[in-house]
Amino acid sequence: MILKNLFRRKTRTLLTVLGISIGVAAIVVLGAMANGLKSGYSSLLEGSQADLVMSQPNAMDISFSSVDESVGEQLKGMSEVSAISGMLQGWSQTEGEPFFFVFGYPLDSFVLDRFQLVDGARLDSREAAAARGRPVLLGSAAAEVLDKVPGDSIRLSGSIFRVVGIYQTGDAFEDSGAVMNLADAQEILDKPRQVSLYYIRLKDPRLQARFLQRVERQFSDLSVSGTQAFAEDQTMADMLEAYVWVIGGLAILIGGVGMMNAQLMAVFERTREIGVLRAVGWSSRRVLWMILGEAVLVSLLGGVLGVLFGWLLLTSISSATVLLGLGGAGIRPELLLQAFVVVVGLGLVGGLYPAWRASRMQPVEALRYEGGSSGQKIRRLPVGGMAMQSLWQRSLRTLLTLAAIGLTVGSIMALEGIIRGMAASLTDLMADVEIMVRQADISDTSLSAMDERVGDKIAAMPEVFSVSGIAFSAVMMPDAGAFFILWGYEPNSLAIQRFKVVEGDPLSHNHQILIGRVMADALNKGVGDTIELSGTRFRIVGIYESRAGFEEMGGVMTLRDAQILIGRPRKVTMYAVKLRDASQAGQLVAKINAQMPQAHAALSGQFAEQMPDFQTSNSMMNGISFMAILVGGVGVLNTMLMAVFERTREIGVLRSLGWRRRRVLGMILREALLLGLLGGLVGIAIALGLIALIQMEPSLGSMIEAQWQWDVFARALGVALLLGLIGGLYPAYRATRLQPVEALRYE
Repeated sequence: MILKNLFRRKTRTLLTVLGISIGVAAIVVLGAMANGLKSGYSSLLEGSQADLVMSQPNAMDISFSSVDESVGEQLKGMSEVSAISGMLQGWSQTEGEPFFFVFGYPLDSFVLDRFQLVDGARLDSREAAAARGRPVLLGSAAAEVLDKVPGDSIRLSGSIFRVVGIYQTGDAFEDSGAVMNLADAQEILDKPRQVSLYYIRLKDPRLQARFLQRVERQFSDLSVSGTQAFAEDQTMADMLEAYVWVIGGLAILIGGVGMMNAQLMAVFERTREIGVLRAVGWSSRRVLWMILGEAVLVSLLGGVLGVLFGWLLLTSISSATVLLGLGGAGIRPELLLQAFVVVVGLGLVGGLYPAWRASRMQPVEALRYEGGSSGQKIRRLPVGGMAMQSLWQRSLRTLLTLAAIGLTVGSIMALEGIIRGMAASLTDLMADVEIMVRQADISDTSLSAMDERVGDKIAAMPEVFSVSGIAFSAVMMPDAGAFFILWGYEPNSLAIQRFKVVEGDPLSHNHQILIGRVMADALNKGVGDTIELSGTRFRIVGIYESRAGFEEMGGVMTLRDAQILIGRPRKVTMYAVKLRDASQAGQLVAKINAQMPQAHAALSGQFAEQMPDFQTSNSMMNGISFMAILVGGVGVLNTMLMAVFERTREIGVLRSLGWRRRRVLGMILREALLLGLLGGLVGIAIALGLIALIQMEPSLGSMIEAQWQWDVFARALGVALLLGLIGGLYPAYRATRLQPVEALRYE
């Protein structure tokens, strides 16, 4: 009977299933990305056949870990060690791929044996040595997407390489990258004499305890662990997994509101039917389980369709990009289980109130029900036209729809406000200089690494008053459960003066650090204490406050210390340029970009907007907005369609009194647009409340500063009206097609 009831109302069922499926598809796609990253790290580390891994402690990701090559020479001399291999991992850019994994190994590395060639030659072969250009191996997935075969050339971060072989490991993560000589990887990733980690093989596993004691004494600033434990400590996959549940949960929540709305309308529409069932002996419990079963079944159908959508999307993406080894293989049983647990819970929550309401109906009253508002006391507002009165009379449905629109608009608005706030904060921090310079052609600011000689050339220009090099990175702080945002400046530079030291003294020497007020409170640290970052201790000489809250979630050290800590000696992330005459800024930007193709200069007020990080964030926001509008639009469409069904007889009366189709169309569209407008106002309130709620959390709230401008509110209302229009078009058209005689006979 449950299936029969659902298929009797195919349109409503399909719309509800579609809304839920979009949320499930988001969970599947993003979850597959997180799984791909996790399994990739596990395969990369455990497949190395190493006993231990040595790395920089508390690095956010393998790509951010830096260990000096001199450590490897010392490890080779230890009696417990049979073999070691350095490995450098990082992001590069290649043809049409802004994020492309690169793995660098010494040619004599024992780890290279796991890269099984399917075509071409090995990196240490005679053919590779004779190749024109530096040799590189491409993973099979990368070769397929990039359409490369042995003998082809490929550009990686501005350098030309020759593909000498195609490898396969069986893991999509590694097969979507490239393997090259360690020296070449160090050059294109701007990490000279640095590796991300060392793989260590012991002569005998029983020597491990003695070896760990020696390493702890000799390399107290480094961390040694088993390959599996090291893989589990990587935080990038955990961050991506959290993102999965935020975005997927939002879509599911919006779809769930739509499902509750649809189930509630089904109960109203079937009031007389439920009355008959109760009259022939059905108990309240049996009615409750029937409605609840329908809700759960709709959710399960949405889950199945969402998994199918997600698989199709993953397949299409994997054929066009090599990002994180994305593909259908990332859809693991545990991910499917998570998705279906969510949708079953959604079905139970979304169907509980409609089912309870149905079970409370009295048979006599239900049998007298005639649909619409018949038999009910008409509630009228003292103000408002027909559209407002119609929404008011169906207040429960209106509230549910407003919730769906509000969540859609509020989430989009809050995200846009946060992104704008971060851009405004960065722009504000650069207000004391006229020009900012970063490395050109990078996919993320954290990858920027400019040689200090670039700064010397800029400083030699006659228009320039001063140039300040800045190193920027982040490390994990397990004690605080947060990231430590790291800034490196020369102690006597002009740019460091923007940090207002409220306790202690400014920086004067290496191995000193200033920490932000928020971080000082979180760690319970004061002037004179020490703090350990990635295995290195620094003495706190001062505490500063900043106009940007996120800056206080970290610290400032000397440029040299920062360069050593992030493994980029004599490299800076960006330059802050102060001019003698600010009116010459535009001309100097053009001059720097023309004379130094490796650098990208911009006016300080425009620098944040041109950062690749914010361009990526905007792309992400556009994707989230599209998904949210799609789900929210389905919810509004469902609501307005139910309104037309419920008011069939009313529309028939209006048509028989002479209303033309255009007038009926306008009436339904006005209701939909009014619903969208009210939902937009609710969304604005949700966005403001959400930001206020986030800012109440001490560590995260200090980093979030939303920027509210008039166009943010205008766009929110525009999206809400668009949702109303999308949701109202088809129901309005359907209402105009009703024939008066048939409509009057509708029950």
